[in-house]
Amino acid sequence: MVKEVFFERHVSISWIFAALIAVMIFYISSLSFKGVGTPSALSYLYHFLIFFWLSFFLTLAMSRKNISLAIPAVFISLFYALSDEVHQLFVPGRYCSLGDFFTDSSGILLACFLYLITVKIRSKSNNNKIKNSQRINLLKITNS
Repeated sequence: MVKEVFFERHVSISWIFAALIAVMIFYISSLSFKGVGTPSALSYLYHFLIFFWLSFFLTLAMSRKNISLAIPAVFISLFYALSDEVHQLFVPGRYCSLGDFFTDSSGILLACFLYLITVKIRSKSNNNKIKNSQRINLLKITNS
């Protein structure tokens, strides 16, 4: 068994974080801005990070028992990013941006990728510990 980190042991907190982030995204997307011009680097950073964390907590919450559920978590995050852009079509002073969607998608995919890599590394490390433990036990038996 791979040693779980805090948010894996407390999945309900991961769900709460994911829900709070989703609500925050919706709220911020509902704000009207007058004279919105060219998006700044700060805007792209916001999009990348907010969807990174949404995807991270959603992937963590959904795939704790079954790692294959990481893929649906990514699709749910991508759908939410797309729906966020469509939602902005109906907010005065806001617009739908393909660039924002691609930035959101980058954050989503990176979060899932990093989580899956981390799980794989921890799993390998745990397997090595088990193998070493079995070798030690085998040596004890043969030396007895």
